[in-house]
Amino acid sequence: MNDLSPAERYTAFRSQRRSAADHPELTAFREVVGFDLDEFQVVACEALEQGRGVLVAAPTGAGKTVVGEFAVHLALASGRKAFYTTPIKALSNQKYADLVRRHGPENVGLLTGDTTINGEAPVVVMTTEVLRNMLYAGSSTLDGLAYVVMDEVHYLADRFRGPVWEEVIIHLSDDVQLVSLSATVSNAEEFGDWLEMVRGDTAVVVSERRPVPLWQHVLMSSPEPRGKPRLLDLYAGHVDPTDPGTSPPINPDLSAAFRSGRGGTRPGEHGGRGRGYRGRGDRGYRGPGGRRTGGHGSDLGPARRTPPRFVVIDGLDADGLLPAIYFVFSRAGCEAAVEQCLKAGLRLTSPQEEATIRAVVEERTAAIPPEDLDVLGYWSWSQALARGVAAHHAGMLPVFKETVEDLFSRGLVKVVFATETLALGINMPARSVVLDKLVKWDGTSHVPVTPGEFTQLTGRAGRRGIDIEGHAVVVDHPALDPVALAGLASKRLYPLRSSFRPTYNMAVNLVAQVGRDRAREVLETSFAQFQADRGVVGLAKQAQAHAEALDGYAKAMACDVGDFAQYMDLRRAIKDRERELSRAATGARRAEVVASLEKLRRGDVVEVPSGRRRGYVLVLDPGEPGGFDGPRPTVLTQERQVKKLTLADAPDGLETVTTVKIPKSFNPRKPDARRDLVSTMRNALGAMADDVPSAHSTSSPIGSGRAARGGTQARRRSDAATDAELARLRKALKAHPCHACPDRDDHARWAERWNKLKREHDQLVRRVEGRTGSIARTFDRTLDVLLTLGYLERTESDGAGRVRVTDDGRWLRRLYAENDLLLAECLRRGVWDGLDPAGLAAVVSTVVYQGRRDDAPDPYIPGGPTGRLAGVLDDTQRVWSEVDDLEEAHGIDATGPLDLGLVGAMYRWASGKGLDSVLRGSDLAAGDFVRWCKQVVDVLDQLGGAAPSEKLRTAARKAQDAVLRGVVAYSSL
Repeated sequence: MNDLSPAERYTAFRSQRRSAADHPELTAFREVVGFDLDEFQVVACEALEQGRGVLVAAPTGAGKTVVGEFAVHLALASGRKAFYTTPIKALSNQKYADLVRRHGPENVGLLTGDTTINGEAPVVVMTTEVLRNMLYAGSSTLDGLAYVVMDEVHYLADRFRGPVWEEVIIHLSDDVQLVSLSATVSNAEEFGDWLEMVRGDTAVVVSERRPVPLWQHVLMSSPEPRGKPRLLDLYAGHVDPTDPGTSPPINPDLSAAFRSGRGGTRPGEHGGRGRGYRGRGDRGYRGPGGRRTGGHGSDLGPARRTPPRFVVIDGLDADGLLPAIYFVFSRAGCEAAVEQCLKAGLRLTSPQEEATIRAVVEERTAAIPPEDLDVLGYWSWSQALARGVAAHHAGMLPVFKETVEDLFSRGLVKVVFATETLALGINMPARSVVLDKLVKWDGTSHVPVTPGEFTQLTGRAGRRGIDIEGHAVVVDHPALDPVALAGLASKRLYPLRSSFRPTYNMAVNLVAQVGRDRAREVLETSFAQFQADRGVVGLAKQAQAHAEALDGYAKAMACDVGDFAQYMDLRRAIKDRERELSRAATGARRAEVVASLEKLRRGDVVEVPSGRRRGYVLVLDPGEPGGFDGPRPTVLTQERQVKKLTLADAPDGLETVTTVKIPKSFNPRKPDARRDLVSTMRNALGAMADDVPSAHSTSSPIGSGRAARGGTQARRRSDAATDAELARLRKALKAHPCHACPDRDDHARWAERWNKLKREHDQLVRRVEGRTGSIARTFDRTLDVLLTLGYLERTESDGAGRVRVTDDGRWLRRLYAENDLLLAECLRRGVWDGLDPAGLAAVVSTVVYQGRRDDAPDPYIPGGPTGRLAGVLDDTQRVWSEVDDLEEAHGIDATGPLDLGLVGAMYRWASGKGLDSVLRGSDLAAGDFVRWCKQVVDVLDQLGGAAPSEKLRTAARKAQDAVLRGVVAYSSL
């Protein structure tokens, strides 16, 4: 404010007074939060107080959640309810704690599936799935609901869980104001248009400005063997890192270092931020035309090498760039990095900080039984924390992860080695973010980090109110391309794409609530269909342009003497027939060559008349027959080389001209043996030549093969000349009136253009038809499966064919798991009846578990292959197979296969065994086991309300209690 002129200060004062009068609740909220709001926050909050929905798209750390907290303030001020939804339980826990601190525990509740705290409070934090389930169940908790905050709403692009976000947005009552908080996406306006369509008046507020500027760097090894690494700016000196533009030029010092294969600059020269940086000094940016002096890549020391991780951390610490999140993209890599730091003696904490850390660790883990500490890796974990270093990944125990998050957010832990899961919403800002590499494992292959992922990961650098700038550091490695990195870092936006698809549970709930026809209409309002329809608009315009061009081409190819389109049909028919004859000849030729390869025997001397193996060869091993390309015999060439003979080596076939005896003691690896055998082959060929009068006589064994092949080729060439159909077409072509037209060639050129464009036009029309109503067609196929299995039935009421939910379908309405239909079928058929709680938990694990390895050993099945549990697992597998076949027949994405990898461990745990004995001998991490257990508990909870028989419902509730114990039940709230 002090930088404003008197006139500007007066204008700002008048504006604030008008805002206070028009938005009294925002004025009251500002007094509560205690800091000045950014412009985008003010705009969004004003729209919310005016009764509009809002979509806020802003970078990570920009303060989007302030708008969500204002919605909570409005709800409490008006005596109504607000739900705050998040994509993951950890974020729900964190937001619950934040809101309790501000509004008190009596006003805030938490619902995360396995945790229920004050669920009827005026403000409830929950996972998005919980709200979806409430909507389908018609829960009374929805009474009085005025605001729903959907944090991380861009999560609707997630392939597995994303559809839940769209279900909630579509099915919320019209009088509920929706607050959607998203990362910066390139199509925020498109998403806002959809929200306007399904939710009514919606303000779209987009901010691309980071509250803390982000600097991009590459960290390279020192030129000296034991020197400290160098931190080089990524962009050239005249590039503004806060607005680099598209594909900005990179730092010339960095370019020089990469070109020369070196990792630093000459002594005394400045190479970017470098090791000379000590906190908040030189920023490097010189403005337009700015220039930075430095080395140019000559005599820069030893070759590039990736610096060790503990050296990277030590360097960042010396430069004042901690705390840092170090993304490694591998669980094992995260743990190995922590171990490296410990072995290197790295210590980043003071004695006072270490004492505080140990006290926090002991307090948070007090509930863990001492006998479980060893198997959980407690001692090495706590030792690393005491030194200010930690790992963070999905394989860790939840209480361990939450402790790391707490200590890091308090500034006690200085470095966290993390996988990309840390980027999902958890509030753990840092001064710096380090990326080990720019590729990651996506479950099937190593793929490059996308611009959207890079933005999400590096967005955590720079703590608002603490740092004046953040730092994104990519560690040098052999595959790093600085130009590609500059392009990646400058592309800050990525499009939001819907992953919506109808599920069986969604289908029966919609049919039960609004009927089939209305359900189709509802689904056609999804963001997925909205995007498809918008794409259709562009395609339809393109198709219209094609149609107009086709009319013009048709006029240009018109002929005065006859129907030129008919004439072109004859020309195309001739070309197609010639192509067909050529393919047949090629197939016959291939078959002959394969047959000649299959006739070979050990000792045959073969003439290869053409190709890369041309000449004579001796067959050492005829190979195995079969396959499209026939056998691949091993041969000895006249140059004494052992090679494999393939179809490509003998395109015109081959002939056996003589045979020689190969000694049993022949060893192809011995040069002398190869030399002697080649000599024997040459002698045999020479003796044959002496016995034959002419090498080109048809009576010659050598010449006969060539003559036969020549005759075969001549016969093939005559195929086109003797084909009756081809002759008929050619005769009809010559007899057509247009054949004699003097402008025939011009007409033909226009006709070819017409034909090419017509093919493109037809493909375009098919794409339009495929997109239009695509979600509704998938819904229809889903209903057909449910009708086939009896979860729905047809009714002829009012003379119109309709469907209604059957008794079995009412059970399916209560199953929200990903494999909902498989669960329903197992319940309906009684496959799991009679199982004890431990057995039921083990069987349910096969439906939810997905192993990380495809080559896992055969799983352990309690009771052996002939036991009761094995029989139930076989029956479950048969049900899955039948469901899979039915889905494939109806063109629906198949239900995921069962995975028995958790059966043994789950059975032992549900039977009361200790964690050590459960995990002993397996490669399952404790955190993974707990995560899968909680998913099993979630499904068992659904079975407890959806199973047809009281006995099975009781078994499900007992199994739920048996699994939800010990480390699985620990909560750090």
